[in-house]
Amino acid sequence: MKHHSTDIFAKSYIRIVKWFERLLAFGVLIGVIAHTVSSVIVLVGMDWRLTATIYDMIYRVLLLVIGLELVRMLVVHDLMAILELLAFVIARKMLKPDIVALDIVLAVTAFVALLAARRYLLAAPTSPIQTGGDDDKRQTHSEKLEHL
Repeated sequence: MKHHSTDIFAKSYIRIVKWFERLLAFGVLIGVIAHTVSSVIVLVGMDWRLTATIYDMIYRVLLLVIGLELVRMLVVHDLMAILELLAFVIARKMLKPDIVALDIVLAVTAFVALLAARRYLLAAPTSPIQTGGDDDKRQTHSEKLEHL
């Protein structure tokens, strides 16, 4: 009987945490929408002949994408979502005009680590693919992409 009550408590706790994460994700989504509207207003009034305007637009877009990726990560709990979120954070950091050489080296190293994590932690299982005839051919995800 004690095991059953612990199981019910654990399931209830997990359910509460998931709904709280969804609530947080919704709050972030509302913030992203509000920032999008304010960014459009600011960008419309800027001088588009200046390079700084392009940097500002890219910086704002990447911030919006980071917000959306954070929402996705909170909802789906997927390792790929985390890796993509980190990639956008690193990309945004690298696009600052005043970046120093050490930051570039660290960012490139971080990208390599993300690619390695994607390659080795998210290796797609092989799956049968029809290849014109009745024979099944097993290919990895990267081999499928090479054929495209």
